[in-house]
Amino acid sequence: MTAPMVGRGPSDFRGPGGERGGRPTRPAIDLEVLRTEVLTSRMVRVVLGGPGIAAYQHNDSTDRYVKILFPLPSVDGGGEGRTAVRTYTVRRYDAAAAELWIDVVQHGDAGIAGPWAAGARPGDRTSLRGPGGGYAPDPSADAHLFVGDPAAFPAIAAAVEALPAGAVVLAVLWAHDEEEASYLDLPPSAAVRWVLADRDATSMVDAVRDLSLPAGRVQAFVHGELRQVQAIRKHLTEQRGFTGDDLSISGYWRQGLDEDAFQQEKRATR
Repeated sequence: MTAPMVGRGPSDFRGPGGERGGRPTRPAIDLEVLRTEVLTSRMVRVVLGGPGIAAYQHNDSTDRYVKILFPLPSVDGGGEGRTAVRTYTVRRYDAAAAELWIDVVQHGDAGIAGPWAAGARPGDRTSLRGPGGGYAPDPSADAHLFVGDPAAFPAIAAAVEALPAGAVVLAVLWAHDEEEASYLDLPPSAAVRWVLADRDATSMVDAVRDLSLPAGRVQAFVHGELRQVQAIRKHLTEQRGFTGDDLSISGYWRQGLDEDAFQQEKRATR
């Protein structure tokens, strides 16, 4: 069974003793649902706001993300329940309107965040931590390469919006079908190779290998299924000469695992 496409890597904004990187744990921000928008049959936008939005501290990363906290019932039916954490890109923050946009990939009734997004109603409450992030497109690069599946589409959309007019854009993108692909509004000049298939995203590596890159400095953003991303990293660094300065790359999810299992595996291999 295909695992839900989830957010990205860090399991929390903290480390041993309640800190991460020497910083105290960030307090949760309490927000409310303002509205929802159905973007495609597999993507729902949840617009958050309310008085708590004043505590949100935006950053300049286009891959900025938050950890949404979902209360779960306790195992024995009594006492304080558990909390599930799911990671999502901030598609947009509108300071003037005091709105935070979170675009959520859905897989029917599977998972936690998808059903939450589908059933969210104005006035519903939620809590999150963040944002984190570490990438923004460098306007001095000669070209920009984006590789990803729907889990990475919100971050790719935010990055493309931040590019200067006339920027050279190349992309290798996987989606189930054209309707899902319609989420991304890429510039007409973009050179895009779509991998459309109603199956797992396993064809992206070959598509990247076959891609012709322009001369000059190319900055790449590659995010998606862990094993595909690992293979693409190997190709770009060993065959194309990419270095860390021009390569933002991360496995957002792993085939066959939900985010809880994915994060547990990552912690065990550190």
